[in-house]
Amino acid sequence: MIAKTEEDFNGLKEIGKIVASIRDELVQRTIPGITTKELDDIAGEFLERAGAVSAPKGEYDFPGYTCISVNEEVAHGIPGHRVIYEGDLVNIDVSGSKNGYFADTGISFVVGEGEEVLMKICDVAKKAFEAGLKKAKPGSKKSRIGKVVFQTARENGLTVVKNLTGHGIGRTIHEAPDHIYNYNDTWDDELLKEGMVIAFEPFISTFEEEVSQKEDGTFVTEKSFVAQYEHTIILTKDGPIITTL
Repeated sequence: MIAKTEEDFNGLKEIGKIVASIRDELVQRTIPGITTKELDDIAGEFLERAGAVSAPKGEYDFPGYTCISVNEEVAHGIPGHRVIYEGDLVNIDVSGSKNGYFADTGISFVVGEGEEVLMKICDVAKKAFEAGLKKAKPGSKKSRIGKVVFQTARENGLTVVKNLTGHGIGRTIHEAPDHIYNYNDTWDDELLKEGMVIAFEPFISTFEEEVSQKEDGTFVTEKSFVAQYEHTIILTKDGPIITTL
């Protein structure tokens, strides 16, 4: 989507604020002993209260209001009876729509006290996002975002997941540009445009650069830990606007 009008900017900011507040609420509620289904039910209540619709449920008939991934699960985790324990690596991914505008946000974090490597990948995912954000401006090549994400990972002794990418968003949950890579790939490179809306989401990995997908759609890792950090942003000449901050 290319945001052009005041209505566009206000609509994107409104749904961005809603999904951000739900993300933060779920992070606070994620304590040892709670199940992913219990967390997802909370998200459903908040979405309804805000007059918003879950994007995965509304667009893809996903069996949950949100995607909640734990440990070996990297993305698209299905909420269920899985119990969360102290030290688990959890990813909360919340996306939704209201009045025809969409926003998407996600964060990985460690529940309570956890392994140092888990804390590290979460921290580096945020650093990689901040580095990429500096390259997210109209007139810049899209590949420059992924290039600095990969550099940030390497500088910290880590790597990126290459088969999970960011994407365009705005009027639907997934739209052009189809890919915002987390490494330097120029095969579908383009210049970023004024008003372009994207979901930018670095996935930082301890080892593996590709994850596999189970039959239920969940992306999982076999030998690595992976952390994600995602926001929806609007590109402007005065700097990116993070709608999901």
